[in-house]
Amino acid sequence: MKISEAAEAVGAPARMLRYYEQQGLIAASRSANGYRDYSEEQVDHARHVRALIEAGLSTRMIKIVLDIETPGPAERSDVCGRASAEELARELRVVENRIVCLERSRDAVTSYLEGAGYADLLAGAREELASDHLSARTAL
Repeated sequence: MKISEAAEAVGAPARMLRYYEQQGLIAASRSANGYRDYSEEQVDHARHVRALIEAGLSTRMIKIVLDIETPGPAERSDVCGRASAEELARELRVVENRIVCLERSRDAVTSYLEGAGYADLLAGAREELASDHLSARTAL
């Protein structure tokens, strides 16, 4: 599929797919005229990259994660050396801190809605959250 179609399927602008490719996170085949041509597998991979970015990982960290996830002849310890593992551990701490902040924000908004008499709005928000969470887990 063309880059515009792939971008729509991934939920990202075409320029973002070009950026992912430039960073070595995704690859696209080329048609005879030199245009990018994405297979369904490449689009799925781009969705995975997008989900990792939306989770807050930097492109540098995503590259490490993708290298670890990619099956190959190398052992994980070869791909993920001590320095990479230390970077991932630092990134994990950043993500965990972000989660704590987001949980506090969620609790404050929930408290406000309940206190203001709008608790009925929470049910709809929770249903959307559950649906979004399922979609995000599938993409990862």
